[in-house]
Parts: sequence; C-alpha cells; structure tokens
Amino acid sequence: MSGGDSGPVPSPHPGMGAVVHEGGVTFRVWAPNAEAVAVAATFNGWSADATPLAPEGGGYWSADVPTARTGDEYQLVIRREGHEFWRVDPRARAVISSVGNAIVVDPEFDWGDDSGYATPPWNELVIYELHVGTFSDVPHGGSGSFSTVMARLPYLRELGVNCIELMPSVEFATDFSWGYNPSNVFAIESAYGGPHALKELVKAAHAHGIAVLFDVVYNHFGPSDLELWQFDGWSRDGKGGIYFYNDARAWTPWGDTRPDYGRPEVRQFIRDNALMWLEEFRLDGLRWDGTAHIRNVHGGADPADDLHEGWGLMQWITAETDARQPWKLHVAEDMRNNPSIVRPVEGGGAGFDTQWDSEFVHPVRRALIASDDRSRGMTAVRHAIEHRYEGDPFKRVIYTESHDEVANGQARVPEEISPGDAASWQARKRSTLGAALVLTVPGIPMVFQGQEILEDRWFADGDPIDWTKLEAHAGIHRLYTDLIRLRRNWHDTTRGLRGPHVHVYHLNEADKLLAFHRWEGGGPRDDVVVVLNFADRAYADYRIGFPRFGRWKVRFNSDARAYGDDFGAQDSSDTDAVVLPHDGMPFSGSVGIGPYTAIILSQD
Repeated sequence: MSGGDSGPVPSPHPGMGAVVHEGGVTFRVWAPNAEAVAVAATFNGWSADATPLAPEGGGYWSADVPTARTGDEYQLVIRREGHEFWRVDPRARAVISSVGNAIVVDPEFDWGDDSGYATPPWNELVIYELHVGTFSDVPHGGSGSFSTVMARLPYLRELGVNCIELMPSVEFATDFSWGYNPSNVFAIESAYGGPHALKELVKAAHAHGIAVLFDVVYNHFGPSDLELWQFDGWSRDGKGGIYFYNDARAWTPWGDTRPDYGRPEVRQFIRDNALMWLEEFRLDGLRWDGTAHIRNVHGGADPADDLHEGWGLMQWITAETDARQPWKLHVAEDMRNNPSIVRPVEGGGAGFDTQWDSEFVHPVRRALIASDDRSRGMTAVRHAIEHRYEGDPFKRVIYTESHDEVANGQARVPEEISPGDAASWQARKRSTLGAALVLTVPGIPMVFQGQEILEDRWFADGDPIDWTKLEAHAGIHRLYTDLIRLRRNWHDTTRGLRGPHVHVYHLNEADKLLAFHRWEGGGPRDDVVVVLNFADRAYADYRIGFPRFGRWKVRFNSDARAYGDDFGAQDSSDTDAVVLPHDGMPFSGSVGIGPYTAIILSQD
C-alpha cells in the first residue's frame, strides 16, 4: 500500500499541553489528584501563583494566557496535601533538556508542495536503520543531529534505500543514548535539534523520495529524568502514580515504569502521541519497541501475565491509523514469532502491518558466523527464506544487523566472523553473503547504518560511524548498492525480487549450497534465480534447475573483483538452461560460483 500527505492535518488532541492560538496560549493538563495547579513561566517572572489553572472536571485543569507566546519556557506547579511539585508538562512539545523547562512550540510548519511524494509500496521498501547521534562524523564529545542526517540524504538515495528508520529521538536523559529511555515522549530530543528540525528532515527526505519511520517506546517510560513519575503527587506502594501501573504490572526489565494501559487518560496520551508523529510530523510509519512487553507483563507467553488492555491499546492505534491513513506503516518489534501481531484487528490480531522476524535473523546469523562450514545449517536457512506471517512475506522485516543484534554482547557480522579483523577475506565474503540473502529473500529488507561500508566492532551511542571506511571499503559499498538496485528492480531485470513468491528447490546440505526461485508474475525480467554457496569451495560447473528454457544472465556475483581485490576465485558466466529436468524443474543449466558467494540470474 502507498499514499501521501497533503494539506494541514489537525493535532490529534489539540486541547492538551500548551496550545498556541491567535489570542495567546491555552495550557491544559490532567492532574486528577491535584488540589491546585498553576503555570510558572518566563511570561510571569516564574511566579508559582500568578497564573492559576482552573479545574474543568475529570481531573483536567486549564487557563488561557494572553501574554504567553511561542518560545516561552514554563513549568506546571502542582499542589497537594501541603506539598508543591514543579513539573514539566507531560505534553510539552520541546524542552530545554531532559531536566529542563518546557518550551511553548507552535506546531505550524511550511511543508511546501509535497504532492509529488507518496510512501513507497511496502513490497518495494528497503529500510536503513540509523541512530541520529552517531550517523555523523562528529567525534566523541559531540553528537549528530537531524541536520547531519539531512546532509547525508543524497548519499542514502544514491545507495538506493527508500526508507530510513530513526532510532528513538524523543527527549532522553543526557545527550548520548540509544533513545530507549524516553523522559518526555511528546518532545523531540533537544541535542538532535528539536521538533522543527525533525520536520525539516522529513520534508527533505520526502523530497528525495525517502520515507521516514520513527521508533516509539510505549512498553516503558524513563526510567530516569522522568517527570511523569508521581506526577500529581499521588502514588501507591511507592510506584509511579497516575501514568503507571501501581502494582506488580508496573515491572519491566527497565524499571517499574510500565504505563497503565487500562486507564483511559493514559491510553489517550499514548494514542495522541502516535497520531501526532504520523499526522503532524508526516512520518511514514512507527516502529514499536518491545511490543511483547506491552501485551504481557514479562514479555512471555504465559496467559496469566497477559495485559489485555495493552493488546487493546495497540489495536486501537493501528485500527485508527488504518482508517485515517492506511498507507502508514506500523512495525512491531515483538521477536516472539507470533502471527497474531500482524493479524488484522477484525480477526483478533494487534493490527500491525509487519514485524521484525526473529525466524530470519537468528538462523541466518548462525549460518554466517559459524567457524566451521560443516556447522552451517542449510535446512535452517531454507526455513528462514520461506518463513512468513499470515501467508504474506511482507508482514516481516528481515535483516542480519540491527541495533540489538550488534550490541549487548554481540557485534557486527564481520566482527563476529573474524574478531579483531572485520576486514578479513572471510568476514567480507560471509557478511556479504548475508547481505545477498537479506536483499533477495521475500520480506521487507533492512540494513543497519554502516553495514554497507563494513563498519566493525559493535554499536555504541558515543561512537560515530567511521566514514573513512566508505573509501577503504568502496567495493563493499558498491556491492550493497548493486544489490539494493536489483531488489528494487531499477534495471527492469529482476521484477520477481519485489514479488511474494519463493521456491527453495535446491538444497545441498552436504556441500552447503542452495538455490531458490523468486517471481511476481513470472516470465523474462521477472523470474529470478538466486544461488548461494555457504562453503569455502568454488565450482566451475555446478548444475541446478531452472524454471524456464534459454539464456539466463548473471545480474550479480558477490565474488566479482569489483567488490574486493582478492575476490574472483571463480567466474560466473551467463548460462543456458536446456531440456534436462533437475531439482524438480523442467530445465537445468550449469553455473560457476565462488566460495561464500551469491549469484543472481534472470532472463531478458
């Protein structure tokens, strides 16, 4: 599905937070246990009493302030049982820092004429996951920003990706973080440039034909620098108060900070946040972190721990998005091989459009990283190729590297293959074999930042990408570029790589080779055959089946010298399929294939 944004869209819940209008600013907050609320700000000399908010019923408080303006800093002053709490507005659209004041922001933005942009169809997406702070050449001690990402959009477009996924970019504690510790979920990280800078990035990305996905964290908040904690002074058993569960359901691996998905005001808070990113910021989709911990207390499969209200919250947001903007993409990181995550809401599912596929990444990484060729499981790789949810291959995102897979005790694939020598022949050959799998297997392929220039070691939030590797490993970069363009059928010779069909028809467990057929409608320039050799042995004449008679052209050979000066162990020439049944196919032909090599063939 695809679509586009046109014209202004109203804020999902325009009455909450600091709402700018012609007559000033209206402040509205939910604080059901407060006895009095006021706003202290630059416009009243930071007086805790000069600008009281009036109770509206239902725990809501508000005030119209004619003297308030965009750019004013403010805090909310809440009084309860003789105590005074200075709090940052939970719906603040910008903050000085994770421990600083809220800032009044006017959400108006000049999007220009973006009528020519549409979110790419999901079967044509190639995602590039990046971390704003390190997708830069800013040395340690500084941080990348939305503007540094924007400066590299031409690079990404030339690489061929048509979608970037931003790791969490809402305000978090300190200036260095992965982002999975959100302190102010409506505010954009100040170190990255704030809300206006994010909109500039989205606008620029769309001008380059690149979609933008945004990583959101709703399975927990904080746990540090968390103004929501005991927000209006009330809590039970030392827990988090009105925004959180105040019993055993509060527990998460990151602290007792799970939002109370059953409380209507908290549900509205999260729903409004999701729709704000999709509608006001015109983001093309959301990647939901750790959905297993939204639907289950311990993120497991024990029904006794299920959070039915968490499941219902996900259904509400995905269903409403489908009704309002059906081309927007909801991506789940559940990692439990649960088909219900991507089942439609009307069928009892959570309604996500796609999910990260644990059934691909784990067996494929094992096959690539194993030190002994005999340990590479081709049957497991075949399962990874064929796996799908609800019969739809595009309901899964496939990859060999992500922020999770290259940290927390794990490293990037080349580093795992050759510790301390990620540029070795073995590391380059086997990691690029993985790249070929990701970009030819059915699913939505994803590349992690720097993977295309052989970034080594592991991901860390204070370690920017080493862009000198772009020149040092120009061949690897070219390999990724060629693969991505074939995946997107830039040359109209590999249409089948965008199609839903796959048939793994050749599996040689003993010698570690397999071949599969990809197609959309079938025929010349559509049928694609992919052959992969997972062993350190070359073949000059290896017979496989083909679905059609005639000349098959090699469109890609990962062993080509263009990708490495020490590649080229075996020539892979075009071949002719003849009437000689093989592998259950009516025709067959011989191919040359190098060690740890992928070749892609199709017909004119």
